[in-house]
Amino acid sequence: MTRPTVIGVTGGIAAGKSTVLGLLREHGAETIDADAIYHDLISPGGGLVEPIVQRFGAHVRSSDGAIDRRALAGIVFADAEALDDLDLITHPTVVKIIQDHIAFSVAALIAVDAVKLIESGMHSLCDAVWLVTCDPAVQKARLMARNELTELEADFRLAAQLDESYRRQHADVVIDNSGDRTSLKRQVDVALTLVKQLPKC
Repeated sequence: MTRPTVIGVTGGIAAGKSTVLGLLREHGAETIDADAIYHDLISPGGGLVEPIVQRFGAHVRSSDGAIDRRALAGIVFADAEALDDLDLITHPTVVKIIQDHIAFSVAALIAVDAVKLIESGMHSLCDAVWLVTCDPAVQKARLMARNELTELEADFRLAAQLDESYRRQHADVVIDNSGDRTSLKRQVDVALTLVKQLPKC
């Protein structure tokens, strides 16, 4: 069986990765959302619920048995060490699920959406890494609107993001999502043409 071509799509929170994934789906790509996998794992009965509760306390467990994402976010986005601990708990499980998904997929093209694609080591599974960037003011406005956050909450989350210069060092393509959908689509089309010319990892 021929291995799929795998594109890793990363970038800061609310930069527009999901929009890029949607455009890749229009090109026939199978998409994997690392955040959606994580959400499943912290849902009632999910495999990461107990490890997270053990590290951060019973108050991060909601009444239905899931992890209270807002309560957990209030801790980890205000404490870099706590965020590192959360990553150590979550990354190995999420990466293994994605690795297995790629291994058994029959798709010709797979796109993996992950904020921490590089930090978690998932970029090693990819043939190309796309970095989605955005004007900081636009990014903050999108984040506040999407997650219903106050300006202070948005600032905390943005401050916890990895410096973009580090991601740029690992990116094969940089896509600027500060403009309109037409501009974004044009960039995706060009980047996809380049990916098809790359040797698989």
